Amino acid sequence: MWVLEQKLDQPMDEEAGRLRNMYREKKFSALLLLRLAFQSLGVVYGDLGTSPLYVFYNTFPHGIDDTEDVIGALSLIIYSLTLIPLLKYVFIVCRANDNGQGGTFALYSLLCRHAKIKTIPNQHRTDEELTTYSRSTFHDHSYAAKTKRWLEKYSSSKNALLILVLVGTCMVIGDGILTPAISVLSASGGIKVDHPKMSNDIVVLVAVVILVCLFSMQHYGTDKVGWLFAPIVLLWFLLIGGIGIFNIWQYDSGVLRAFSPVYIYRYFKRGGKNGWTSLGGIMLSITGTEALFADLAHFPVSAIQLAFTVVVFPCLLLAYSGQAAYLMKNKEHVIDAFYRSIPDSIYWPVFIVATLAAIVASQATITATFSIIKQALALGCFPRVKVVHTSKKFLGQIYIPDINWILMILCIAVTAGFKNQSQIGNAYGTAVVIVMLATTLLMTLIMLLVWHCHWIVVVFFTVLSLVVECTYFSAVLFKVDQGGWVPLVISAAFLIIMYVWHYGTLKRYEFEMHSKVSMAWILGLGPSLGLVRVPGIGLVYTELSSGVPHIFSHFITNLPAIHSVVVFVCVKYLPVYTVPEDERFLVKRIGPKNFHMFRCVARYGYKDLHKKDDDFEKKLFDNLFMFVRLESMMEGCSDSDEYSLYGQQTERSREGLLRDDANMDLTFSSVDSIVQVKSPQANHSVTSSGQTTNHTEVDELEFLTNCRDAGVVHILGNTVVRASRDSRIYKKIAVDYIYAFLRKICRENSVIFNIPHESLLNVGQIFYV
Repeated sequence: MWVLEQKLDQPMDEEAGRLRNMYREKKFSALLLLRLAFQSLGVVYGDLGTSPLYVFYNTFPHGIDDTEDVIGALSLIIYSLTLIPLLKYVFIVCRANDNGQGGTFALYSLLCRHAKIKTIPNQHRTDEELTTYSRSTFHDHSYAAKTKRWLEKYSSSKNALLILVLVGTCMVIGDGILTPAISVLSASGGIKVDHPKMSNDIVVLVAVVILVCLFSMQHYGTDKVGWLFAPIVLLWFLLIGGIGIFNIWQYDSGVLRAFSPVYIYRYFKRGGKNGWTSLGGIMLSITGTEALFADLAHFPVSAIQLAFTVVVFPCLLLAYSGQAAYLMKNKEHVIDAFYRSIPDSIYWPVFIVATLAAIVASQATITATFSIIKQALALGCFPRVKVVHTSKKFLGQIYIPDINWILMILCIAVTAGFKNQSQIGNAYGTAVVIVMLATTLLMTLIMLLVWHCHWIVVVFFTVLSLVVECTYFSAVLFKVDQGGWVPLVISAAFLIIMYVWHYGTLKRYEFEMHSKVSMAWILGLGPSLGLVRVPGIGLVYTELSSGVPHIFSHFITNLPAIHSVVVFVCVKYLPVYTVPEDERFLVKRIGPKNFHMFRCVARYGYKDLHKKDDDFEKKLFDNLFMFVRLESMMEGCSDSDEYSLYGQQTERSREGLLRDDANMDLTFSSVDSIVQVKSPQANHSVTSSGQTTNHTEVDELEFLTNCRDAGVVHILGNTVVRASRDSRIYKKIAVDYIYAFLRKICRENSVIFNIPHESLLNVGQIFYV
């Protein structure tokens, strides 16, 4: 029975074929690289560039007692910028991109391709043959192999890794709330500097108005105004760099001695616990670094490295040094250090540019939040939400309405609730340092499994990163009660939503796997399946890429009829950034020809379009018809039994076919099992068997066309997950209330694939966990 089933419904090995990984970072001319580096300023570095607005105030919220503390704080800022954004992220972490994509989920998908750690086991070896599916091999006794076996052996390690990724993702969402709040509020604070008697409530009101306008404009996308971002941010960096040089010359050039790390030691020795807790403010100088990696998809790594080393890094050092020089002579102005240090003649132009730069920084973080939620959604870790693509040219520019309004409400609540930069800064620092810790731990696995680095290099990177980041984390913990609790609460809420949704999705998949129907049982029913075969095509949607789903047996045991043609459609997302259009569909036949049953697997990456696909049904049928042509041609052209009815041919037999039949010029698309016939003689054969096959192909194609014209019905399974009676109370709450509520409010699959309501048939079933 098992052997028979393997013959009838084998995995799509040959349908997938073998293709080499084609991704390489392109070689760019010097002029093009400069252009890309310029454009990257507006998208990648807005958040990092606006940090000088609020760093010194958050470092010294109670004022400066000793001007030597300014030198110590500046020294900490200099070495923080050098160690984390420059060395760690720009030159190391950015190299760990997934075919050009960045972010915590990109690192996770990269790990999933090198070890079987994905909690939903819907991958197959045919997926590894995609053009974009790159992986490396290693020796069985290496540290990489031992790490791989350890990760794959224990389910707890897989869950721990998933939770780590989800925590990092939730903190990035927290950044999407806190970055607009602190950036816009800090920029708006410039009004009060020129009008000291103005109430702080007016500054907050101005910030809230700007935030409402910012979030309300998101549905237009950044395509039309995106070209302004790079000039604004470049002008901003040049201004703060120039003002920094002026202040160093005007007030105290002695601040440059902060480049000596000895002042860090003196700062901690002199400040004690207060000096240690001030690290929470120092850490704000490196906020935006995690957004740098998340927005990596828009530009090559070399352009981002060039922009940072030539423009961003020098200008930030000059800006902080200039503010420190000003504070050496005016330590009482620490609350508004940035605006107070601006020369009067250019105050208002700088204020306008600062406000625009804050808006650009906020926009970049909001876009990164949309992008990472889309990645989580594609990997089954977030409820289905509406995703709108705001640009036809740039597929990465998206807008998620539900998330946008949630971010706006929370952002306004944080701004109006705290009303000052200090508490928002404490919250911001907590979110940022946790993202960095998550990235460090993921990078450790990347260096072992993907890069195959020597264990000494891995230990050195991990220890150095953890020492720096844990130091900041310990300082942030002291400020949890001063605003640091905000990202923890927000992230906990999103973490519960994402993990519960993933748990429900996993249980539904396991239910389908364990309850799928035997192919031998289907075969025993005969060509009519023991039912009346009515004209039309039934598309049965399932999460299984092999086997017959339980909803099909549930359907045919309750209804006396089924369509003349049945196609089992599996739509699955893979841990790759994209699946090329010509490799997206896999088609094969299930059972004998007179059963008229097929399977189609549609594969997507986490960056592929997740919207209403108007052409999904058309593409599916195009691939189905081309598969029938391919199958008939193989039967007619081969004189041996190397080609079975179910496409079990080998690569060797393919080459033999091309050598033996000189009249045939076939181009194989090995992923789709599609053939394009280039020779006009290809459809004609001098043998009787070839003529029979040609007639058979025409008859079946005509039959499929008539069935499609008769009507297409989309059959979707509606599996309701319930907690069993003996489950613990927390499980009942998670499954019966949280997951059920999320299922109720999330988007239906029928909407995503643009299925007409009159052609939709839901098959319900209840599953207890």
